Amino acid sequence: MEKVVIIGAGAAGLTAAIYTARANLSPLVIEGMQPGGQLTTTNDVENYPGFEDGIDGPTLMAKMRAQAERFGAKYQFGEVVKADLSARPFKLTLTDDEVIEAQTVIIATGATARYLGIESEQKLIGRGVSACATCDGAFYRDVPIVVVGGGDTACEEAMFLTRFGSKVTLIHRRDELRASKIMADRLLSHPKVEAVWNSVVEEVLDVAKGEVTGVRVRNVKTGEISEIECTGFFVAIGHKPNTDAFVGQLDMDGTGYLIAKGVKTKIEGVFAAGDVSDSIYRQAVTAAGTGCAAALEAERFLEAQGE
Repeated sequence: MEKVVIIGAGAAGLTAAIYTARANLSPLVIEGMQPGGQLTTTNDVENYPGFEDGIDGPTLMAKMRAQAERFGAKYQFGEVVKADLSARPFKLTLTDDEVIEAQTVIIATGATARYLGIESEQKLIGRGVSACATCDGAFYRDVPIVVVGGGDTACEEAMFLTRFGSKVTLIHRRDELRASKIMADRLLSHPKVEAVWNSVVEEVLDVAKGEVTGVRVRNVKTGEISEIECTGFFVAIGHKPNTDAFVGQLDMDGTGYLIAKGVKTKIEGVFAAGDVSDSIYRQAVTAAGTGCAAALEAERFLEAQGE
């Protein structure tokens, strides 16, 4: 039986691993299907403290992983597909049907950005395609940017990107935004913003072979095809928290984000950290902070239990 099992190996999970390992709790980290989390798809990270020249995402995650391993963290590749949190020890079932028992669990499974799902988009993620304006917007100074979406998130992302891009084109499949009126009005009145209505992106173009150069768009009413030049392509159609294994056991909001008081879920001994319970900030540094908090709470919980 494990004292601490951490589900997820992104910034939150690995920070939790560092802290619990230093506390001699020998945490087991279930790495999931994307070890390192969303940062492994980010080429340049310039806003994580301590790296004045920036660092690429995979390297940052590798350093975190090695740091936790140095203090005694253990790693296991796999994904938790089922969890029994009804009683301690908690039971976690992996994809190969292995069952792991844990005295405490830190859920740091993150959230997956929703993309359009077209092939050309997927191959250019990290090379002009992004789902996080706050993370990557500064890389697109004085160049045209395209944003896809129609909700509050899309408006927030597009408005943020006006600080950098020479022009921001918002593409939406309907003829009006789903965002709140005040948000929509603020965005559409911005001199850098142009809206393209009733349209969907059919292909992300890379004439330069490996970098985004534009998008091919189809008007859903007329069928007309057009191309829009851009260097940055931002998809803002939401995120899906990776919480399927905990449905019916932990409190979640309407989208599936875990509801926690700080990092404490409604079940004692089960904690949530990072994007899995954060629908607002979704930054590596905030994820790391909650990973630290979850680790400290797990340590206190075990101490209180005399374990």
